[in-house]
Formats: sequence, C-alpha cells, structure tokens
Amino acid sequence: QVQLVESGGGLLQAGSSLRLSCVASGRTFSSYTVGWFRRAPGKEREFVAALRWIGYSSTNYAEHVKGRFTISRDGAENTWYLEMNRLRPEDTAVYYCALANRRLIVSTLWDGEDYDYWGQGTQVTVSS
Repeated sequence: QVQLVESGGGLLQAGSSLRLSCVASGRTFSSYTVGWFRRAPGKEREFVAALRWIGYSSTNYAEHVKGRFTISRDGAENTWYLEMNRLRPEDTAVYYCALANRRLIVSTLWDGEDYDYWGQGTQVTVSS
C-alpha cells in the first residue's frame, strides 16, 4: 500500500509562485507515473501535469499550465513537486497528486482512471 500526502497549498495573490509537495510512503516502484490534478469549485477534476519515470523522467503538461508549472522529483525522498509560477485566479482549486505503479502511456495520463493511489489534496487559492 502507498500513502500520498500533499502539502504546500495556501492563499496568495495573482502573479505569485508556490510549490506543492507530494510525499509517498509505503512501497516504492522502479517505474511509475505521478500526476497532479486539480478540482475547482463546481468543476470536474482536470489534469495538470505528469511525470513518468523508468530510469529517466518524461513530463507532460496541460496546455493551460505550460510554461508556468513544472513537475519534478526528488527520488531519494520519494517526493514530487509542482512548482507553480505566475499564478492566476483561475488556478484556484484543490490540487491532488496521484501515483500509478507503472509508466502510463501518454493517452492515459489525463483522465485519472489509471492511477492507483491518490492523496487527500491541498487547497490553492489565488486572489486577483
């Protein structure tokens, strides 16, 4: 079993930066996919970014965060990060990290169904 815990959320102004963390405990995997998703009030969950690992990283981003958000890993600490820059009010949401115990193909990154574990989420609120 794997537990994921997100942290780093907060209330901040538009244009600010924030880094979210996702720490995994329990089993570790030689290949995996970590995704960040978010759910805004009254909206469906949406994909933000993913990092696929099989000895090296490959990353994918939703169009609306490309160039502003960066997903990264600290393999030694079983920790993944979502660095968010130039935040906008529309980035306000609960952010979740998710883990799949394999390297997902790109077409399955977006909808969340293929991820095996989820964190409890961390709130990010961006004021204008």
